[in-house]
Amino acid sequence: MSGYEVSQEFTALLDRLRSAPLRADSTPIAELRANFEKLAAGFYDPPPVDFVPGNADGVDIEWAYAPTCDRSQVVLYLHGGGFSTGSIPAYRDFCARISHGTETAVLSVGYRLAPEHRFPAAVEDSVTAYRWLLANGVDAHRIVIAGDSAGGGLTMSTLIALRDSEVALPAAAVCISPKTDLALTGTSVREKAYADPIVTPDGSYTHGIRYVGEGGDLCHPLASPLYADLRSLPPVLIQVGTAEVLLDDSLRLARRLRDAGGGVDLDVWPEMIHNFPFFASRIPESKRALEYLNAFIRNKIRTPETPFRAEGVR
Repeated sequence: MSGYEVSQEFTALLDRLRSAPLRADSTPIAELRANFEKLAAGFYDPPPVDFVPGNADGVDIEWAYAPTCDRSQVVLYLHGGGFSTGSIPAYRDFCARISHGTETAVLSVGYRLAPEHRFPAAVEDSVTAYRWLLANGVDAHRIVIAGDSAGGGLTMSTLIALRDSEVALPAAAVCISPKTDLALTGTSVREKAYADPIVTPDGSYTHGIRYVGEGGDLCHPLASPLYADLRSLPPVLIQVGTAEVLLDDSLRLARRLRDAGGGVDLDVWPEMIHNFPFFASRIPESKRALEYLNAFIRNKIRTPETPFRAEGVR
């Protein structure tokens, strides 16, 4: 331990998670999904919002509108869950808090899940949702794409796919504990396994295989964006805790973005676990991290800029 003092609420969360670990490598997918929803329900206490379901050219979506939000400004949110669990309902509390904290509309995307729908289905759906926003009159510089865990990796994959298609890119992106390397080559995969109560090396590998399929390419740049060309992308906020199996997925992503000339805000939190901002309804550290995240979005989405384009990048 570093000697960093965590809150009593966070300690209680650790005890709870360790008493009932989510074993992604040995639990049937239906049970995994049910367990994910049950965990999320325990942190559901959203501020007042209107939730409005919809459809974006065949992709399930749901809007979260805080009473004071500017509906011309949108955070497109991509949930976590290893590409095979997670849902729009599980992230209602979190999306509501982002809408309140940023005073923007939040569009939660119900992308197709593996193993029923393998890579690149999730990327196709996130790109479709973004293009749908543009087609419905939302300016690119008034959009931020955000996501956590698998959704954080998917956020980067979406930016890369849009850039390569020469679509105007959003104002910025937010990656919370992003999963950027399905091949699990980071040293933290083993070094942090003792500390992380959510992600295990075996479970993360199993999720990756569910996503790309047996014999699939775990290093494909749109499945594992750590291996992609990261030039000509908008500014990215990366939030991560030091007690994460996937810590190196964030650290290496930040380094590669900087090497490619991109703007990166790497926000590392001592002792925090995978996707810790998700627990903002109960945990003080999570609430503070979400406040930082919301401030980043407010700053980027309200600064008029020329939309990012992939000039000469293929």
